[in-house]
Amino acid sequence: MPQGSLPSTMTAIAIREPGGPEVLEPRRLPLPVPGPGEILVKVHAAGINRGDMVQRRGFYPPPPGAPDTPGLEIAGDVVAVGEGARAWPIGSRVCALVGGGGYAEYCLAHESHALPIPAGLSMVEAAGAPETIFTVWTNVFERARLRPGESLLVHGGASGIGTTAIQLAKAFGSPVFVTAGSDAKCAACAELGADAAINYRTQNFVDEVKRLTAGRGVDVILDMVGGDYIERNMAAAALEGRIVWIAFLEGAKAEVNFTPVMMKRLTLTGSTLRGRSIAEKAALAEVVRERVWPLFEAGRLTCVVDSVFPLAQAAAAHRAMEAGGHTGKLVLSV
Repeated sequence: MPQGSLPSTMTAIAIREPGGPEVLEPRRLPLPVPGPGEILVKVHAAGINRGDMVQRRGFYPPPPGAPDTPGLEIAGDVVAVGEGARAWPIGSRVCALVGGGGYAEYCLAHESHALPIPAGLSMVEAAGAPETIFTVWTNVFERARLRPGESLLVHGGASGIGTTAIQLAKAFGSPVFVTAGSDAKCAACAELGADAAINYRTQNFVDEVKRLTAGRGVDVILDMVGGDYIERNMAAAALEGRIVWIAFLEGAKAEVNFTPVMMKRLTLTGSTLRGRSIAEKAALAEVVRERVWPLFEAGRLTCVVDSVFPLAQAAAAHRAMEAGGHTGKLVLSV
C-alpha cells in the first residue's frame, strides 16, 4: 500500500537506441506498481556500472520482467509495497540490487534484494554498494574460495569493483595486489589497503607478481580485462590458483596455451549477476548482510565515490566512466 499520494508518472533515463552516451535521455514514464514481494523505492541515488554501458550499446538486455531502462543499484525510501511484501515497512531507508530501472525517480526492487542503509553511509554512498559488493562476494569469496592468508590480485584496482575488493579481502585477512592505470590510482589503492599496486602502463604485472611473491604467484585473480590478460593471468597464478572473470573489457577471445591449467592445477571460472534468479540473489543478499554489513558498522568498509552527477546528466556520467579517470564509483543523484 502506498503512503500518501504518489505521482502517476516519473522521470527516468531511457535508451533512445543502441549507441554512445548521447542516446541516454530523460523521459516521463508511468510510475511502476509493485507486484507480489516487491517494494517501490523513491530513489535518492543510483550507482553507475559497466553493465549499464554494455546495455546502452545493445549487448546486455535486462532479464525477463525487468525494465528496459538502465540502472542496477539504488538507495532511497520505501514508498509502497506489493502483495505479501513485509520485510520493509513504508518509510524504510534501503539500498537494493535491481534488475534494471535504477536511473529514475522511482524504482521497483524485490524485497529480498534490499538491505538497510549502513550506519554512517549517505544515500549516495549506499547507492554504490550493492552491485559491487554482491559481485565481489560471489566471485572472490564463493566461486574463487579466497581464504584468510591467501593472496588476491585485482585488475582494475581503482574501479568500483576494485576498491571494494581491496577492502573486503583485507578485512578477511588476505594480502591484496592490484593493477591500475596511473601512479595516482596506484596510490589511491595503497591508501585503501592494497599491499602493492602495479601501474600496468609502465610495469609488467606478471613479473611484479612473481617478484612480490618470491616466484610463487597469487592464489586468486579477479579479472575484468580479458584479452591478452587471459593467458598472462595463468602465468601469474600460483599452484592451485583460481582465476575468475567478471567482464572482458579488452575482449573475450584469445589464443591461449592451456598447459599451465594442468601443470598448476588451475581453476578457471566466472559469472554474471543480473540474470540470476530471485532466490539466488536473495540468498546472496542474506549472506552479504550477515558477513559484510557489519564491516560498514565497524568502519572497516566504505563505498568510495569519485563523482556525483544529477539524474538528467546520465550521459555525462557515462562519458566520465568511459574516459576512465575516476577512482571508485560514479553515482547519479536523483
